Amino acid sequence: MHKPEPCTLASPQVRLEPMSADHAADIEAAARDGELWNLRITSVPAPGEAQAYVAAALKGLDQGHMLPFIVRDVASGKIIGSTRYHDIVVAIERLEIGYTWYGKSWQRSHVNTTCKLLLMTHAFETLGAQLVGWRTDNYNFASQRAIERLGARKDGVLRHHAPRRDGTVRDTVMYSLAAGEWPEVKAHLRYQLAKPR
Repeated sequence: MHKPEPCTLASPQVRLEPMSADHAADIEAAARDGELWNLRITSVPAPGEAQAYVAAALKGLDQGHMLPFIVRDVASGKIIGSTRYHDIVVAIERLEIGYTWYGKSWQRSHVNTTCKLLLMTHAFETLGAQLVGWRTDNYNFASQRAIERLGARKDGVLRHHAPRRDGTVRDTVMYSLAAGEWPEVKAHLRYQLAKPR
């Protein structure tokens, strides 16, 4: 697998651009759409935390285990969320997709399917990943349903795995998709995006 490097991934509706320090204010504005930081099961930055959020993502980029993106709506030009590759392990051709969130106005729209299609296409077809993974909070049922709609398989649950922002400890639900499963999943995602909403 090739090491993921900053790049832009685009469709006619959505563009994933490399995150930079200059994006902090727009990320904070996007998070205000729905006050997403109030959800204890997400990592969305609260007011005043966007600079630290971006800095942590860019530190992960420098260390080689993350590749963060901002999500931009092409029509309006606005940043509407964020996502990233993380837990990148080139030696075993594996990476995960996560830290994904969109402003409330964009949830349950074409955006998540489009972003995941862009990210998985790049991971499997350009980088040569053999496995793409996802992880989510055991109480984030919406995220679990969204990951399952992508065609990922549930691998299991890591109990007492990671701290939440409120100080409690979550169980983490793990999912994955192997390279051999990608062609069918890709066809299904394209079908989902093409059908009338």
